[in-house]
Formats: sequence, structure tokens, C-alpha cells
Amino acid sequence: MAENRHALVLHFSGVAEPMLIELGEELSGELPDKLAAKLLAGEIETITAANDARIVVNFSHVVAAHVDIAPPLGQIYGSPSRR
Repeated sequence: MAENRHALVLHFSGVAEPMLIELGEELSGELPDKLAAKLLAGEIETITAANDARIVVNFSHVVAAHVDIAPPLGQIYGSPSRR
């Protein structure tokens, strides 16, 4: 069975599909407890993705955010090469 990948799921007003950023194991464990504070403060933060890419997120533009299991198919931001 394949290992579960975790993703930060960001929902934006007026955008039908959420943005998914694959997270490493450590960040996927600690980020969920911090998301409410980041949204309430409208913080701008750099998120380090699973492939070590640095992605800047402006939480003042995010309507909802959560960490979830990434879908098994398809490419998402920050995914390491699977080759």
C-alpha cells in the first residue's frame, strides 16, 4: 500500500478548486494546530513543501485552510519527483 501524502489545502473566495501544497511529515503534523491563528492574523508565511520548495502564502486571502491526505492521482504543488 502506498504511503499517505499530506497536503495543505487552501480555499480562496471565488475560486472553485482549492490549491494543494504537499507537505513533509514534520510540517503536516505541526501546521494544523497553527492554521486558525494564521487565518485570524492574516499572516504571510513561507511554507516549505515536501520537495523543499518554498511557497509564500498570504493567509489574508485564504477563506479556509486545512491539512488533509493528498489525492492519490495528479500532481500537486511541492510534490517531490516520483521517478
